[in-house]
Amino acid sequence: MPEAKVLNRWWVVLGAILIQLALGAIYAWSVFTKALTAEPYSFTKTQTQIIFSVGLATFAFVMVLAGRLQARIPPRIVSLLGGLMLGLGYILARFVGTSFWGHVLTIGVVGGAGIGLAYVVPIAVGVRWFPDKKGMLTGLAVAGFGFGAFLWIQLAGNLGQLISLLGIANVFLVYGILFAILVTIGSIWMVNPPEGYQPPGWDPAAQAKKTAKLGGTREFGSLQMLGTPQFYMLWFMFVAGAMAGLMVIGVIKLFGIERLQAFYGAAGEADALRKAEVTAELAMAIFFAIANGLGRIGWGVISDFIGRKASLVLMLISQTIVMGAFFWLAQSPALFYLGACWIGFNFGGNFALFPAATADLFGNKNVGANYGWVFTSYGIGGILGPILGGYFGDVAKASGQLHAWLVPFLVAAGACFLATLLAIA
Repeated sequence: MPEAKVLNRWWVVLGAILIQLALGAIYAWSVFTKALTAEPYSFTKTQTQIIFSVGLATFAFVMVLAGRLQARIPPRIVSLLGGLMLGLGYILARFVGTSFWGHVLTIGVVGGAGIGLAYVVPIAVGVRWFPDKKGMLTGLAVAGFGFGAFLWIQLAGNLGQLISLLGIANVFLVYGILFAILVTIGSIWMVNPPEGYQPPGWDPAAQAKKTAKLGGTREFGSLQMLGTPQFYMLWFMFVAGAMAGLMVIGVIKLFGIERLQAFYGAAGEADALRKAEVTAELAMAIFFAIANGLGRIGWGVISDFIGRKASLVLMLISQTIVMGAFFWLAQSPALFYLGACWIGFNFGGNFALFPAATADLFGNKNVGANYGWVFTSYGIGGILGPILGGYFGDVAKASGQLHAWLVPFLVAAGACFLATLLAIA
């Protein structure tokens, strides 16, 4: 492939970021939940989280197919198909009216499948171009996913006010068109390097010694990988990390409004509800979203220095602590912002550390297909976390007991603690 021989590998990073900016739309879901629980939609909190969870699960399980596809047909084509399908899902959502199942099918299934097709391509292509900086590359390649959430939340919410100006259905239409355009441009640079490519100054022998410490000394096919205990350890660790972060993404606005309204009311603030809404949206749109993007880069770079195992242990135990404390942190705006940053930064680290660990343990050659299997854990976490949060949110509303929100945060903290023990083991 002549173009691969002259391609500057940093163009691959640019293309990856553009693609991931569009795919990060799924993490902007919380900006839509308040409008969807109001008239004329009148969805329950649980229903809003089911749409989100179906999108996450479809995303994760389609990635298995995408990992295999990009090894057989040009990765550029796979990412392009994914972008067009993501765009189509949101465009179709414009025309399903107030149908809950219509949104499940369009945004959840069609849009989620589009994300699953496109997501693995920048990682698989990038690792081949950056075998010397896998942690940094995976962090940069998926940073756009976190920053994309910030962009789409701001445009729809406080900054752009698109939901207020256009209505939620028309926002879906506009976003669908933008997603398709961004992924199409980014796909231009999704080209594998020539066979045997090595970056200048890279010492494969030194890298092999590092990898050997983790147990990864050869290339594994997917069936071989599925026969190792390391796969199942990584898989459960990712379930826990994904469940915690995705639950917060799904309910942070709904939870924050209810928790902070009491704070503003006790402080004698006029219009306590509106102040709580603004604070919750800032936590979601700025503090969580930006920290999520930075965590993908930060944990990737950290892991290149201290190793993947140490990084996973630190990230998971840190997430255990903050998830266990988040209900109480949300008693005040400042601590709510701190907790959102902390959770977002750690959540972003999952997407730098787990693909890099997959490449370390099972080889670079089949990382697209292998990481697709590891990433099915994200789908499980995406079902468990948001629906758990939405269910107890409905319980809190129906019973008038705000402490019902505490249960899902403690469950997520417990899962992260078990994952920490696995990382140590």
